Amino acid sequence: MAYKIIASQCTGCSACEPECPNVAIREKNGVFIIDPKKCSECIGYFDDPQCVAVCPVDVTCVIDNAYPRYVATA
Repeated sequence: MAYKIIASQCTGCSACEPECPNVAIREKNGVFIIDPKKCSECIGYFDDPQCVAVCPVDVTCVIDNAYPRYVATA
């Protein structure tokens, strides 16, 4: 599953954007969004999703259940 940013909670601080190893996060209309096609949940890069780790607002970066779990390919 990819992560998503709850727009109503995003402060637009941009802390998450440079931390994403897949360049899946971008700004749109003053808030940040995650491209689910690029999000790997940081699997293979970090133990924890970096958007979650750096976001100053709890429970703003959450699992998007609309997408299947990410599977790393060899």
